[in-house]
Amino acid sequence: MPKEVNRRDFIKLAAVAASVVTVGQVLPLQPKQAMAASSAPNPAVTLPVGAVSDTSDVLLRMQQELIQALKKPVEQRHWRMVLDLNKCVGCSACTIACVSENKLPPGVVYRPVLDEEIGTYPNVTRRFTPRPCFQCDHPPCVPVCPVNATWKQADGVVVVDYNLCIGCRYCLVACPYHARTSDFGANYCQNTAEAAGIIVGQQKADDYEKMPNFEYGKKWPRKKYTSPIGNARKCHFCLHRVANGMLPACVTTCIGRATYFGDTNDPDSLVSELVSRPDAIRLKEELGTEPSVYYLV
Repeated sequence: MPKEVNRRDFIKLAAVAASVVTVGQVLPLQPKQAMAASSAPNPAVTLPVGAVSDTSDVLLRMQQELIQALKKPVEQRHWRMVLDLNKCVGCSACTIACVSENKLPPGVVYRPVLDEEIGTYPNVTRRFTPRPCFQCDHPPCVPVCPVNATWKQADGVVVVDYNLCIGCRYCLVACPYHARTSDFGANYCQNTAEAAGIIVGQQKADDYEKMPNFEYGKKWPRKKYTSPIGNARKCHFCLHRVANGMLPACVTTCIGRATYFGDTNDPDSLVSELVSRPDAIRLKEELGTEPSVYYLV
């Protein structure tokens, strides 16, 4: 069970959040520049002195390790994620946080939580399996792209250049984990009722949906016939947050602390400890894709 957060821990968390928000101002960059920036060392990001102790929330330890990793050259770190299925309660807070952080439209979900019922009545139970992109070391989605719009970065994250993607969806078919989706340009407020003075419909209610997201450190306003509409989309470990010393949104919002993130090239990191446990597994190992996401079972 996660450690109870006392008043002192809360104040420390608030101070950390304030500091990372300050440094987390995302600047508009071109996609290639943005992706390079998301991988570049960022020595300016720091944690307040004394923010992390042996009794601190595990989020603070992971954030401290993330900041340390950012100080290394990009080729010397490898981002990985660990999901503890024994702690996941299926609340889908991670799914909602991801949708909010990346302003995902209907039909585009980077982080679903699969819900399975196991057993025969009356001996039944439920299993919840979060499924982000697995950021494979040998990603089948990359070689099938006819325009080289997707590739694996030196830090282990597979990215998509929305300006190059032509929306052919070959990568969607090639992914054995079904971790990619296509953006068909839908909005949640589409075709909603409107009545002057009575019902605020699509004309005004979709203003939020038209606001830009900041994937890969670039502004992506939602307009017809412009990227990322029509493109293949996927989880990218919230690179725009990571570059600014923040953990991915799905990690910070997990109420059971079931999601872990960090640099496995650091042998002292929490994720390095977790991936070496005997109950750590990866899905479909037989395919040779070498996923960067592990499950504790």
